[in-house]
Amino acid sequence: MQSDKTKPFTIHHSPFTILAAAAAGLCWSGALALLIFGGLSAAEPPLAPQRLLYYGLTLGAALLTFAPIERGLDMPGLTVEGVVGASLLLYGLAFVPPPTEWLLSPPDMPVYALLIGALFLCGAATSRPFIAAVGRRIYKERVHALDRRRVRRQSYEVGLLVATLAALAGLRVLTWVSVLLLALAVTVAELLFLARFEAK
Repeated sequence: MQSDKTKPFTIHHSPFTILAAAAAGLCWSGALALLIFGGLSAAEPPLAPQRLLYYGLTLGAALLTFAPIERGLDMPGLTVEGVVGASLLLYGLAFVPPPTEWLLSPPDMPVYALLIGALFLCGAATSRPFIAAVGRRIYKERVHALDRRRVRRQSYEVGLLVATLAALAGLRVLTWVSVLLLALAVTVAELLFLARFEAK
């Protein structure tokens, strides 16, 4: 009998899935159109009609994107991470004034913290389905290919990589060398995790 962490990934194609994908596309389009062309501003009242519409489209887009994936691929927690991350990111882009100083400047630290946290959650939630699909193809050992703990861990590593790159940019030290070194460090850490798993 298979354990939960090695249960095969299956995608359930149904009319609901197709409708959810279409509705998600419309919500994302509407939210991005408002973000780019809608003239959203922090000066508007929090419950202004345009802001409420933006909140609804953002929440709907995230729910309709991540909830079917969580259900179809049996990835508990994906919807919460995706919705929270996408909502924070889109809210910050629309209503939080961009920072003018570096990361350690006290007035701008909360803005960077919001951005970095949102990028971590978005990176982890967005990458998890792709990591699961790629893992099924590249891992020869079934225990690796279907290990949900590995998928979750690797998605968090992707989220951490994205968040760290944003932090380096906030510190004004982001270069191609730092990007390569950081990617190498994450890769080596994951190889050590896999080697330890194989040893057990």
